Amino acid sequence: MKFNRQILEASWKQSYKSNNLPFSLHIFDSVSSTNQTLWDLLGQGAEAGSVAIATQQTAGRGQWGRQWISHTGGLYLSVAIAPKLEASASHQLTLASAWGIAAQLRQCGVSVGIKWPNDLVLDGRKLGGILTETKVSHGQIAQAVIGVGVNWANPVPETGINLELWQATQATKPISCLEMLTCTVLQGIESGMHCLCQEGISILLSRYLDLLTNMGDKVYINNCAGVVVGVTSQGNLQLRMETANTNESVRPDISVEPGIISLGYSKSSV
Repeated sequence: MKFNRQILEASWKQSYKSNNLPFSLHIFDSVSSTNQTLWDLLGQGAEAGSVAIATQQTAGRGQWGRQWISHTGGLYLSVAIAPKLEASASHQLTLASAWGIAAQLRQCGVSVGIKWPNDLVLDGRKLGGILTETKVSHGQIAQAVIGVGVNWANPVPETGINLELWQATQATKPISCLEMLTCTVLQGIESGMHCLCQEGISILLSRYLDLLTNMGDKVYINNCAGVVVGVTSQGNLQLRMETANTNESVRPDISVEPGIISLGYSKSSV
C-alpha cells in the first residue's frame, strides 16, 4: 500500500481550508519505528513540525517497551513538537494527543473513545495507541515526539479493530482513505496541543474525561476492588476503593500511575 502525498495535501486543503500543510512530511514505505526515524531526522537538523509517516514498522514500540505489531496497511506516524512544559508534565502531551485525535475522529463520524492512558478504542476494541517520547534539558522538555499508530486496513488481534472493516458495517464511510485518516490524526494532535497550551490542563482534562471509556470500571489492586472515577492532573488513574462500610463518604480515593495497572480489554486486575 503506497502512501500518496498529493491525496494527503488535497484532503488537508478540503477539510481544513488551507492550501499549505503546517508540517514537513517525510514519507516511507517501511521503517523500523517512525519515532526512531524522526529522532534521527531531528539529529540531522529537522525541526519541530516534522512528521515521519510509514505504512509498516518492523520494530514498532508501544508503552513500557512493548512491541507494537505494525503490519502493512496501518497508519504509523510521528510528529516532532517543541512544547514549553516542565519535564514532569510530559504525560500531558499524551492526554492532549489522545483527546485531540479522538475528538477529530468523532467529528468525522467515527465514535472513538479513549482507554486510559493512551489507547483509542472503537466498539470496545483497540483502534490505535500513542507513544510519547521526550528529551529534557534543564528541567524543561526540549523536544518531544508523539508517535501514533492507527489500524486502517491491517490485520489486528481479537482485541483490536481496523477502521476499514468497521466502516464496512456503517451506512456511510466517514474516512475515505488512509491519507484522509492521516489528516485527521495530524489535525487532532494539533488541536490537542492547542487546547493544552492555550486553555490549560484543567480544560483539557475535562474534555479527556468526557471521552474516557473506563469511567465506572471495576479494577483490583492487591485483591482490593476499586472503581474508576477519573484521571488526575498528573495523568494518574483515580480510583474509589470499596470498603466494608456502606457510607460512601468514607470510601478512600487513590491515584495509580500509568504502568502500575493495566486495564486491558476485559476484566482488569493487577
